Amino acid sequence: EVQLQACGGGLVQPGEFVRLSCVASGFRFSMYDMSWARQSPGKGLDMVANIGRDGRFIRYADSVKGRFTISRDNAKNTVYLQMNSLKPEDTAVYYCHALYYTNYLPGQGTLVTVSS
Repeated sequence: EVQLQACGGGLVQPGEFVRLSCVASGFRFSMYDMSWARQSPGKGLDMVANIGRDGRFIRYADSVKGRFTISRDNAKNTVYLQMNSLKPEDTAVYYCHALYYTNYLPGQGTLVTVSS
């Protein structure tokens, strides 16, 4: 069974940091490009960051560049999202996804709320 379980969300204050993790199972993790996306209240799903299968190709949404860092550990089947200098507009459910050519694997989300 394919599973992508995100965790690490919670309530944080503006300016603080959170590290999200997404543990994958049921597929060959090292062959897949991984992404984080988020859905804010009342809005659609937006890409946050992508990382290639070997970790060398990385891309960020303009809104998070310089604040967020995506990384992966293929030995642990895990992708991470380090989120620094958080803003209220970063409040969203964060999802990790896996992609191998046209094979798309969606994951469960974790809620991050940034509020004072």
